[in-house]
Amino acid sequence: MSLKERIDQELKEAMKSGDKIRLNAIRSIRAALLEKEVSIRVGGKGELNEEQELEVLMGLAKRRRDAIEQFTAGNRPDLVETEAAELKVLEEYLPQQLSDEEVEAAIREIIAQTGATSMKEMGKVMGLAMKTLKGKADGGKVQNLVKSLLSA
Repeated sequence: MSLKERIDQELKEAMKSGDKIRLNAIRSIRAALLEKEVSIRVGGKGELNEEQELEVLMGLAKRRRDAIEQFTAGNRPDLVETEAAELKVLEEYLPQQLSDEEVEAAIREIIAQTGATSMKEMGKVMGLAMKTLKGKADGGKVQNLVKSLLSA
């Protein structure tokens, strides 16, 4: 079953169950996927591949995390709760996230492969790290780990 079919199926289930937060989250995923599909459409037909779908989902999750951060800073626990619940639904569609230890091990391996020794080579390490860990780890976390490992 493709992601689009899964989203449509779970949208129906959420409507039937009356779970408003899940329904809103799934609707936002569906809308974002349709928007991306329309943007790449050539000759009247456009299909997203798995990588493009993953990009859309990661973008939505990042927006939710940023909103949670800002609502926390603005002392709006009601909105934080809503965004966190929608983020949890979004994460069901993303690949399993790696643990901090697994991410650090992967970054250490990438540093060894590239031979990077200083912060000057951070771009080289980050490029390979983000390609390797795409969808499996948060970019901010990867960046912080790369910085700490290269500056140590």
